[in-house]
Amino acid sequence: MLAPASAQVPHTIRPVANCFGLHRRSDRYHRWRGTGKKMILSTRGVLESSNGAPSGGLVKKRKIVEHIILLRAKPNISDAEEKDMLDYLYTSQYQMRGILTISLGRIEEPNSENFTHAVFMRFQQKEDIVKFYSSAYYSKILDDHGSVSVDFESEVEDDIIPLFRRGEDFNYGVEFMLLMSFVETASREAMEDASSSLQRLIIQCSSFIVQATCGHCLNPENGYNHAAVIRFPSFDDFKLFRESMEYKDMWASKFHPIVEKSLQLHFTVDPVGNQLM
Repeated sequence: MLAPASAQVPHTIRPVANCFGLHRRSDRYHRWRGTGKKMILSTRGVLESSNGAPSGGLVKKRKIVEHIILLRAKPNISDAEEKDMLDYLYTSQYQMRGILTISLGRIEEPNSENFTHAVFMRFQQKEDIVKFYSSAYYSKILDDHGSVSVDFESEVEDDIIPLFRRGEDFNYGVEFMLLMSFVETASREAMEDASSSLQRLIIQCSSFIVQATCGHCLNPENGYNHAAVIRFPSFDDFKLFRESMEYKDMWASKFHPIVEKSLQLHFTVDPVGNQLM
């Protein structure tokens, strides 16, 4: 098994929810090995630290909208220009209401779409994304660099640390983005089975996952209809997850037969004020 015995899900845990909103079940709790924290998987497929939430009863959730921007920077962009671009996007959270958190960086592996940088933003509601689309921040990035954006709804615990992604757990790590488009002929059962498989793997690996959200894209016209964002505390944890036989077998048996196209991207997150990329 990929996860240590101490991180396995106890038999008393309630059923897991579907990651992409295909159906809803009750919340799921899991103990984070060695920290005394809880990992919470919400009804929309969210995994986060509860930070002292009570062990029994329902945990209050906050609906949020996750926003992914994938950029194709100019081939001749200098280090200074790259830093200015990322700084410009990062500081948008201090200039615009509705942005709860941002992480961004240079994509660390080549990909089929030739994207060079990725930005993750969390908004309070869909209306805030509409305002961002019409803002000078978004217009400048579109004018200067090719981009594709993906939005999906999810839920997180209604608490400052998981909602705003603040605290020690979010200072470092790797942001992993999984985007996919299911074939039109994919059955509901096959999509549910694939989603449940991803959920189970996230739960199994929750001892080295900081937070995960996933859902159905609000703008499938951009080429992807489902997306997930998973934050790992380190590159080693990310590598352990993505290179595991469990992940490879899940992808080959559950997703590959029904996925028309997909992107798997990651970038390193460093503390703000030290180094952005």
